[in-house]
Amino acid sequence: MMTGSPHILIVDDHREIRDALAKYLEKNGMRATTAANALAMDAAMKVGQFDLIVLDVMMPGEDGLSVCRRLRAQGGIPILMLTALGDDTDRIVGLEVGADDYLPKPFNPRELLARIKAILRRSERARMPGGNIAGHRLAFDRWVLDTDRRRLIDTEGAEVALTTSEFRLLTVFLARPRFVLSRDQLLDLTSGRAAQVFDRTIDNQINRLRRKIEADPTKPVLIATVWGGGYSFAADVREVP
Repeated sequence: MMTGSPHILIVDDHREIRDALAKYLEKNGMRATTAANALAMDAAMKVGQFDLIVLDVMMPGEDGLSVCRRLRAQGGIPILMLTALGDDTDRIVGLEVGADDYLPKPFNPRELLARIKAILRRSERARMPGGNIAGHRLAFDRWVLDTDRRRLIDTEGAEVALTTSEFRLLTVFLARPRFVLSRDQLLDLTSGRAAQVFDRTIDNQINRLRRKIEADPTKPVLIATVWGGGYSFAADVREVP
């Protein structure tokens, strides 16, 4: 669980933006560390612990999308991506590779702060899911999810890294096996917001989660699509020691 002031890592190649964001976040009770590129980010992460990364898409060297994809393979630190105004491709790809949220430039610092706080709240809830699954180890199919440690392990002992959004989505399903949940319900339960027109957030998260837990993601049997209804977790869930 996060203790003390949230520590935010700002990764952007524009010094003015980095410094302004750091000053604004610190003014609002957060700690901030800045990095000009992916190499500087890696160096900072070796010596510090961060609660969230604000990551620019367009950077020299390794770009933000590549960085996001790499971070997602390593663990579940929340990521808020900064994209060019109106660039839907960056926004969609960013969400597909695992970003928790996005914000187009130029942006209002108050909106950035609000989005950071919302992501951190969701991250805290994901670490300690509500209801009767908090603090339990839950088994389904060939998997065991430790909700306290956020570890998903298969029957052979191999661990699969889950992003914050994937973990949150999985816990929602495990708490409601065999219930049909609409996209709007899933978005509300996982993100606390209503769906917008043509919002594909849940579908993208479902696809990513299927690739990690389904034996054949092209023929899913655990997360079933209910045509006209949404999705349903189609496996039995039991608590294990």
